[in-house]
Amino acid sequence: MDKQRGYTVMKYDNHEDSRPTRKRINGFTLIELLVTVSIVAIAMAVAIPNMSSFISQLRVDNEISQLNRLIITARNTAINYEASTTVCPLNNANNCTNNWTGDISVFIDNDGDGVFEAGDNDQIIKVKEAIQQGDNLLYAQASLRYNQMGTILGAVAATPFRYCPNGHTDLNRGIIVSASGRSYATSDIDNDNQDEDRLGNAISCI
Repeated sequence: MDKQRGYTVMKYDNHEDSRPTRKRINGFTLIELLVTVSIVAIAMAVAIPNMSSFISQLRVDNEISQLNRLIITARNTAINYEASTTVCPLNNANNCTNNWTGDISVFIDNDGDGVFEAGDNDQIIKVKEAIQQGDNLLYAQASLRYNQMGTILGAVAATPFRYCPNGHTDLNRGIIVSASGRSYATSDIDNDNQDEDRLGNAISCI
């Protein structure tokens, strides 16, 4: 404290820098960002095709399971109701067609003619929805018919039901129906990562 010219002068020692300090902000450099983006792009390029194949595999397995259960339902219905039962895609006139990619119906077919006729007391038992657009489902006949004993009416198709997902021929699967009326999903019997029928032929929709 100094007393000069009749007033008091206060002096303070200030050893701190009053200027604002700069804090370092950590972040990515442009090169680091480009490297990260490149790694993510490569990972996605590898993962996306595998994911597509995985999703298609799930869809195929689900469709084969649903179709097999539908066929089993038809056989059990024929036995339990002691009535002819038909599995087929029905058109607008209620006739069986070869369009197996559409809705597939199981119905009691009292006269066994492959036509759903309400006037003959035919009865719809179950309907399976159409498969995904772009996929394919083939069968050599327009219908699969069961008699009261649960065996096949008429000849059995030489080739199985064949389900082929769009763009994934290695995932093709099928269902084999025997003359006894029993159904079996195909499998990879020679370990080549592709399903075959009982004769060893690869499942194909061509």
